[in-house]
Amino acid sequence: MYFRGVRHLKKIGFFTAFILPALVVVGFYAGGWWNYLAVAFAFVLIPIIDQVTGLDPTNVPDADAKQVSEEYYYRFVTYVWTYIQVAFVIWACYAVTTGTLSSFVEWLGFALSVALVTGGIGITVAHELGHKKSAWERFYAKLLLLTVSYMHFYVEHNRGHHVWVATPLDPATAKKDENFYRFWIRSVFGGYLHAWRLENELLKKKGLPVFHWKNTMIGFTLFPFIFCAMITGAFLLWKGELYWTIPFFFFTQSFLAFTLLELVNYVEHYGIKRREVSPGKYERVNPLHSWNASHLISNFFLFQLQRHSDHHAYAGKRYQILKHYDESPQLPYGYPTMILMALVPPLWFSQMNSRLEEWATKTYQQAPVL
Repeated sequence: MYFRGVRHLKKIGFFTAFILPALVVVGFYAGGWWNYLAVAFAFVLIPIIDQVTGLDPTNVPDADAKQVSEEYYYRFVTYVWTYIQVAFVIWACYAVTTGTLSSFVEWLGFALSVALVTGGIGITVAHELGHKKSAWERFYAKLLLLTVSYMHFYVEHNRGHHVWVATPLDPATAKKDENFYRFWIRSVFGGYLHAWRLENELLKKKGLPVFHWKNTMIGFTLFPFIFCAMITGAFLLWKGELYWTIPFFFFTQSFLAFTLLELVNYVEHYGIKRREVSPGKYERVNPLHSWNASHLISNFFLFQLQRHSDHHAYAGKRYQILKHYDESPQLPYGYPTMILMALVPPLWFSQMNSRLEEWATKTYQQAPVL
């Protein structure tokens, strides 16, 4: 009975993600510094509430996991988010044509706030849907990634990152003592090139050339430009004026959105290594190979992405049944706080290196992997 009551509360909790786009809209129409309302909410209020409410280590009982996993409600929330985000991006492009954002400070606040929605939550939803077998869910994942110009993530994450996570071959696994800014360059450019390599290898196995219509990377590279051109053209037809602010804004929020994703990647896997059992072969991924955070409130907003240890051990699991493992390496705070720390390398290293060494010693008793 207790579990069922908690589960019903959590059901409502996952809809809290929709607060963020609402705050962006409110902040825009209030004007001025209110354009930072969503930023303050995400990086000030949520961390405070996280600390007050604490951790939620409860798991869905194994006996109920299959039933909960199949409940349409949880999928419905992600489907609604997809439509909301596409509409939200189009509205944001309209907003920058109104002339309401009269200063750089206001414009930056608006762009950051939009990126929090499209990158902080939108890419999280795309990540969830992109792992599923349903063609519709995978389509929604690609649509969400289209709005942040990061469609190659669909290839690189599923066929690259999940295979090579916590090894030197994964661009999205941060190395010990590697600061975020160096990691960003390696992950962004390395991930894109790796996605091309993965797609080229797939085509080669099928006996097809690289420049073939079945090469999804060609479309994934071009579609964001086409999408942006369509929005710009639609406003040209509507208002009779060509707004160069639209493509500038669209690609700026995309840059900020996927930078937020890379911050999350940095936090999730910093310094973790799998043992190499033979040349080029590594031990199987298990819940010890990703940083975990089971903070209640931030997990609502991120569809339990912070239970990342279980996600990597069982990639097909739906977000509502991801487990907390006490034995997984634990982050001291939820993602919003950890992201801010990652932007200040000395602070990050002072907090995380000792935890990383403790994890390595505990996990690899005789020969810590660092």
